[in-house]
Amino acid sequence: MFTGIIEETGTVISVKSVGNAKELSIKGNKIMDSINIGDSIAVDGVCLTVKDKMGMEFSADLSEETLKLTTLSSITSGAVVNLERALRLDDRLGGHLVTGHIDGRGKIMKKPASNQSSEMTIACPKDIIKYVIKKGSIAVNGISLTVASCTETDFTVALIPLTLTLTNLGTKDIGDQVNLEADLIGKYVEKIFSQFNNEEEISKNKKLDLNYLKEHGFA
Repeated sequence: MFTGIIEETGTVISVKSVGNAKELSIKGNKIMDSINIGDSIAVDGVCLTVKDKMGMEFSADLSEETLKLTTLSSITSGAVVNLERALRLDDRLGGHLVTGHIDGRGKIMKKPASNQSSEMTIACPKDIIKYVIKKGSIAVNGISLTVASCTETDFTVALIPLTLTLTNLGTKDIGDQVNLEADLIGKYVEKIFSQFNNEEEISKNKKLDLNYLKEHGFA
């Protein structure tokens, strides 16, 4: 679990093909002192497991599913990536609950003209945009951002200078793809209310109360 508060950016040192998967090596800085083999690290919002560590570099495997859903499928040596270590229970939750399980990719339609406070508009797949609401949270390349506005096909986020400076969003261009993870709460809400679309449930005249939530494993 992560918060979407990026700790630093790292640089991709190498990308190796391993059958249908890949192995990624990344050079970090301040996070390297406290990570160990087996730890989880969000790389551009994708939860990866540290496979090996040597000096200021760590490596991680990219599964077929990761390559299918995320921008890491096309990443190359020299790319700058956002890095965040897994959340500890005694940490402050400065962003929102981010799992590192990417829902899909979006495309940048509008970007800030400079590294000043401005807006970025991102085209969003239909199966993700349904979870996006105004003033809600979304993770873009692992960054916890607040939605300023949204339509049926895209959403806009306001970016402060610090975000543009400390993450790789400041280097992105129009047309570039980014990893998207919708707010986890919205997915649970959808799951709960999907029960009411079931004719059998409707015929039972079920009510959404504490007993109903307990019966279906939500409480």
